[in-house]
Parts: sequence; C-alpha cells; structure tokens
Amino acid sequence: MADTHQKHHDYHVIEPSPWPFVASVGAFFLLFGAVAWFRSLNGLPFAFGGVDLATPWIFFIGLVIVLYTMYAWWSDCIREGQEGFHTPVVSLHLRYGVIMFIASEVMFFVAWFWAFFDASLFPGEVHQVARTQVLGGQWPPAGIEVLDPLHLPLFNTVTLLLSGTTATWAHHAMLEDDRKGLITGLALTVALGVIFSFVQYIEYAHAPFEFAGSIYGATFFMATGFHGFHVIVGIIFLAVCLLRAIRGHFTPHKHFGFEAAAWYWHFVDVVWLFLFFAIYVWGSWGAPIYGG
Repeated sequence: MADTHQKHHDYHVIEPSPWPFVASVGAFFLLFGAVAWFRSLNGLPFAFGGVDLATPWIFFIGLVIVLYTMYAWWSDCIREGQEGFHTPVVSLHLRYGVIMFIASEVMFFVAWFWAFFDASLFPGEVHQVARTQVLGGQWPPAGIEVLDPLHLPLFNTVTLLLSGTTATWAHHAMLEDDRKGLITGLALTVALGVIFSFVQYIEYAHAPFEFAGSIYGATFFMATGFHGFHVIVGIIFLAVCLLRAIRGHFTPHKHFGFEAAAWYWHFVDVVWLFLFFAIYVWGSWGAPIYGG
C-alpha cells in the first residue's frame, strides 16, 4: 500500500497553494491603490460605488499583501527544496525560469534605452514634433547642467563592480564548501549594494534637473531610477541568501537560491555599465557640468 505513494518520476507536483490567488488580489489592490493615490496627490476625487477612494491606504494594503505573499510563497519553495523535491530536472527548469525572467528584464531596460537614444540622437526631430523649446535642437537640451560622470557616478560604478567581485567570491566559496567565505562574501556584497543605493540617493538629492520639465530629466530618472529599484530588490535577494547561508541551507550541490540571486546581481552590474557609459558619459558630452 505504501508503494502507491512513492514518487516514480523526476517532477514535483506541488500541493494546492493559496498564494497565486492571494498574489492576484494583492496585485489588484496595488494597481487600484496606485491610481487612487495619484488621484489624491492631484487633489482629484476617485469615486467608486458612491465612495471617494482617493487615498494612499489602498496601495499600502496591496503592498503588504504582495510582500507577505512573496515571503510565504518563497518560504514554501525553500521548504520544498530542503525536503528533496527539487530534483535535477526541477532544478534545471527553475534555472530556465530565472533565465527567462532576466531576459524579460533586459527587454524592460531596452525600452528605456530606446527612449533615451531616440531623444538624444534625433533632438531636432523631437523638437519639431513637440513644437517646444525643451530640447533646443541639441542634446543635452539647452540650459541643462549635467552631473559629473567622474564624480559620484564613477564611484558607484566601482562600488557595483566590487560587489560583483564579492558575489563571485561567495559563489566560489560555496562551491568549495567554505561557509565562512560564503557568509563574508555575501555580507560584503549586501554592504556594497547599500552603499550604492545611498550614494544614488545623494546624487538624486543634488541633481540640477528635475524629472518634469525636460525629456533629459525624464529619461535619466526613469532609466537610472528603475535600475536603482532593481538594486534594492537585489539587496533584499542577497540578504535573504545571507540569512540562509548563516543557517546552513546551501551546499556545494544544493544552492539554486543563491545561484539565482548571483545571476540577478550580475545582470544589475551589466545594466549599470551600459547606463554609466550611455547616459552619464556619452549622453552628457559637451554639456556644462553642474558645480564644475
């Protein structure tokens, strides 16, 4: 009778889970709440069923639901892996999933690069279509002072490259079953990521241009801001891996969670290199430097 419950295949058929439905509910509240919040920021009503819902609280309710779902769902995945359900076939497909996710993120950033190069390479055409003096027929737009790429941006570039090095160190330490090296490398990577985010905050606080008012500011903040958001996600990803490493979850043969985090972090590194050379260096060439 016991033989009927034994697994005779390499796949993992998961138990019924509430998290896909809960995640959908949280995402709905998140989107609906964002619209309500934007309406409230502009002093506009958001009537629904005779009730004015122009408030930021709906958004934060959705955010809490989504964050808790992420924690609970991924906790189930970790438990399943520790219980031996992540067979070689399942692990391979998980890796395919991460690769496809990163590929989708690549295309996400392609959209922002496309917007930036469309405006920067053809400022005359944009000027003609917009019929405004925002660009002045040149790039960077007339009257725009740019950030010095050899100041905070260069510092952040070195910081992020160092974090990629420490992440690789942690990876090799794990493969050598060096738990101390794994923990040290991950801790340094998280610390360098926090430094990067803090320096970017300082950069934004002292930027001589705003998001609104010019296509330069809009493309700059959208591209670098979304990258900054991905850095924060990567920091959380690696911090969770650090806690798991301290608890001894990773072994030289079972470490998909860390591998996924390392891939994601290296992707963030590469995107930043393109941003640095395209937007900070090439995109600001010939413009007056703020404070210079």
